[in-house]
Amino acid sequence: MQVIDLLLKLLSYESITPDDAGSLAFIESYLDGFEATYVNKEGVKNLFLTKKFGEGEHLCFAGHVDVVPAGEGWDSNPFVPLIKEGRIFARGTQDMKSGVASFVQVCKEVERFNGRLSILLTSDEEGEATYGTVLMLEYLKEKGLLPDCCIVAEPTCEERFGDAIKIGRRGSINGYLEIQGKQGHAAYPEKAINPVHQIAPILAKIAGVALDEGDEDFAPSQMVITDIRGGMEVTNVTPASLKLMFNVRNSTNTTQEDIRHHIAQHFEGLAYSLRLTQGSYPFVTNRKASVVKRLSQSIQKVTNITPKLSTAGGTSDARFMGAYGIDVVEFGVVNDTIHAPNESAPIEEIEGLYRVFKEMVKRFGEEDA
Repeated sequence: MQVIDLLLKLLSYESITPDDAGSLAFIESYLDGFEATYVNKEGVKNLFLTKKFGEGEHLCFAGHVDVVPAGEGWDSNPFVPLIKEGRIFARGTQDMKSGVASFVQVCKEVERFNGRLSILLTSDEEGEATYGTVLMLEYLKEKGLLPDCCIVAEPTCEERFGDAIKIGRRGSINGYLEIQGKQGHAAYPEKAINPVHQIAPILAKIAGVALDEGDEDFAPSQMVITDIRGGMEVTNVTPASLKLMFNVRNSTNTTQEDIRHHIAQHFEGLAYSLRLTQGSYPFVTNRKASVVKRLSQSIQKVTNITPKLSTAGGTSDARFMGAYGIDVVEFGVVNDTIHAPNESAPIEEIEGLYRVFKEMVKRFGEEDA
């Protein structure tokens, strides 16, 4: 299939964040019937390709061409795709050039569509994403070109191709907590204030604790301790302070203020400081939205599997669409080798993804999906 040839070409670009390595220019030339706009900043390239077929809805496919560094442990050159036993091995095969190849090929073949069809691509999703998709969305808002709905082709399936769609993502809140004590000799603990001893009984009340009960869309928000350190790596001096770091993948039911209140309850009476940062905010697309319904139907037709609607996992560029009120979903191949040595995906899944997206475009062209 042409989608496989296209994927092999995309995989050959050594597009390590934020370098697109020429892949965006190639995609622009490949879709010569689409109007192209670049919004670039600080070495990051963002490409928007669009074509108006009719007066209906604006459907956008989105993704990234950048990949993480290959790392060690590969059995072959990670930027020379290898086909072996029905799988394609290369960095970015799952995350997410298989998705990009699938929707680019579908858009190239579209002759009729009841609305506007577009593609949004960035070269900085795996990095800070400061000048990536979010910058392009700001531009599209200014131009009145924000899509009605969007499909991000991240690898979402868990065990079988077709088993999961992402309809939202949890937010991510980072916490930096420091407890002040009083340094002293270990032989005279009564003359010191040992922050390690102070926090010991508190840990059981905060580590891994659910901050809400979750709901239909999200699992409970949980405080995950990621780092604790204090002292001078000696046995006879108690530390003057202790630093603790944590992360909360939060649902819409937990905010920064909820976390501050939770910490204040358990650290009352202690000398501590707390700093919180929010890397991303939670969002969820209505389960009854047309893009969710149509994508589910397309997957069922191609795979005979009814996908579950999930919000699990980390963050993706879908969070930026959600912030603009765009109905956004994510769907792609099975996620089991992303960012790992010998990243690969079955050819059968890639061809299946192409067929799902082709069916999806067809359903958006129908009056009553």
